[in-house]
Amino acid sequence: MEDGLRVAVAVVTMGNRPVEVDALLESVAKQDLAPARIVIVGNGCRLPEFAGRLPLPGEVTVLETDENLGCPGGRNVALARLREFGDVDVVVELDDDGLLVDPGVLRRVAELFAADERLGIVGFRIADEHGETQQRHVPRIGASDPLRGGYVTGFLGGGHALRSAMLDAIGDWPARFFFAHEETDLAWRAADAGWRILYAPELLLQHPKTSPARHAVYYRVNARNRVWLARRRLPWPLIPVHLGVWTLLTLVRIRSRAGLRAWFGGFAEGVRKPAGRRRPMRWRTVWRLTRLGRPPVI
Repeated sequence: MEDGLRVAVAVVTMGNRPVEVDALLESVAKQDLAPARIVIVGNGCRLPEFAGRLPLPGEVTVLETDENLGCPGGRNVALARLREFGDVDVVVELDDDGLLVDPGVLRRVAELFAADERLGIVGFRIADEHGETQQRHVPRIGASDPLRGGYVTGFLGGGHALRSAMLDAIGDWPARFFFAHEETDLAWRAADAGWRILYAPELLLQHPKTSPARHAVYYRVNARNRVWLARRRLPWPLIPVHLGVWTLLTLVRIRSRAGLRAWFGGFAEGVRKPAGRRRPMRWRTVWRLTRLGRPPVI
């Protein structure tokens, strides 16, 4: 068992949710295990001074980027700074409009990682203010119980914890994705390197109910990144299967002609443009993901 794991908290914001960010940071300050460090990234925006204005524990670092780097790009900025410090074992990344309603979340995160040295990722349960979890936020296929935890094949971007040693081994977020499917890319790399992914529903992030389609470019980026994900991470025989399954699902799910046009435009973009380094998972990883309930074609 590892003792005294140092936990950091990273938050990326575009500066358009100042009230929510303050509430989130106040909930971090109320944790019974104080974070060793807090990094707040203004993704293409200026941020107010947090230290001194809010009662934040630990070392607080505020960073600002000249442009919006997207969700994974902004998180990489935070990870790079934490790596410079060199004294953090686990990084908890939280959506800027989330809230930790339980003061024991960070302590429980440290306990889970200390108990399993091959645990690389812990996914939180996300629920709205009424306690309801959307189906897309349950990391299993089908109408699964959001309160049933266990080892899974993926995790939620809104609230999760990453072991620093795992990131050093497999690399950071795929910044070129901007948003959509970056969690799957990271999860597949982690699984292929032998790290475990745990869904821990006792770790609750309260988050407003949303739809990913609220973003204007959702359909295009979703399709482009789906193709990139398959090209980067799947063995060649599985690429047409994976993309074929998701094309059929898209035709069933998207009723808007404009949405379909944007989706197929993004699909074509994913085929034409470079996807980044190809590092396909091994067949034993395919089998492992399948045994966990989600083969990498669904």
